[in-house]
Amino acid sequence: MTLWRIRATVDDRPGYLSVLTASLALRGVNILTVQVHTTERGAVDDFLVDAPDAIGEADLVAAVERGRGRDCWVARSEARGLADQPTRVLGLASRLVRDPDATGEVLGALLGADAVTWRPDTLPDAGISDTTMRLADPGGGSYTLRRAAPSFTPAEYARAQALVELATTVVRRAAEQVTLVLPDGAELTVRPAVADDLPGVLDLHEACSARSRHRRYLGGSAPTPARLRRLLEPARGHTLVAATTGSDGSTESLVAMANLLGEGDEAEVALLVRDDWQRRGLGSALLRRLARHADQAGYAALVLHVQAENGPMLRTVRRLDRPTTTDRDGPLVTLTVPLPAPTPAHH
Repeated sequence: MTLWRIRATVDDRPGYLSVLTASLALRGVNILTVQVHTTERGAVDDFLVDAPDAIGEADLVAAVERGRGRDCWVARSEARGLADQPTRVLGLASRLVRDPDATGEVLGALLGADAVTWRPDTLPDAGISDTTMRLADPGGGSYTLRRAAPSFTPAEYARAQALVELATTVVRRAAEQVTLVLPDGAELTVRPAVADDLPGVLDLHEACSARSRHRRYLGGSAPTPARLRRLLEPARGHTLVAATTGSDGSTESLVAMANLLGEGDEAEVALLVRDDWQRRGLGSALLRRLARHADQAGYAALVLHVQAENGPMLRTVRRLDRPTTTDRDGPLVTLTVPLPAPTPAHH
């Protein structure tokens, strides 16, 4: 038996796919996997089949055409084609997370491209044209993929776009990671939070004193894991975490979390710093970074709700050196820090 890949267009009508599979079965062809790509011309079915050794390319094409298939493409395949497609795609995505510079190689492996090129300029005609695919690189530039056959499909284009966007996200997050040197010389890594930080954030809350948690959550109970998960990747906003690093550069533990949550045209800010890292300038550094992010995101003001007895946090806000309005309601102080309006672009 020999492995083959078959791709053919089939009218997207009830029973047509079964006619094609029956035609292949009459020649002793066993269908191992099938993927369906929806196109304007019909459903493009991509089969991996096991055929008797006596069956050749022309025989397979004839069987497909007798089964009402058209635009048939046939090629020998290898055993690796038997790999589960979702598992294979996840493996390629994992490789991109580890090495976003391998985007071109991963695209080629995903789509079986003969050539993948990157250009610094953005192509105006992104999309697919027969055996050529052009797609924009969200980080700047564009990719062009080519293969001899078969023609690219919209589904393949969507997969390629998703991988490129993943690589761009990884690169952007790496660029946003910085090494923060505190006034006492201690070094920390500050970066945007991700969902995988949840265990470290739970440990951070456990390591903080009841007083620190009380100040952060204004007397309420500690947040549930579900709420913390939402805080790590808010629908509108930005969360930073600060972590100590080992001598080999590996992350040791999270020592602070800074949240910016968008509410209309304002952004609410809150900080939690582990007790042994308080009064060392870490809170001020995180607040300044969140203020810059809010500036860039176009928010009109920062809003902080602070307990009146929380002198360290009140001093941290004053160190922003920005005009601040204060509104006290019993033991709660609300600080509003207006942000400069975006500067209109000049043409």
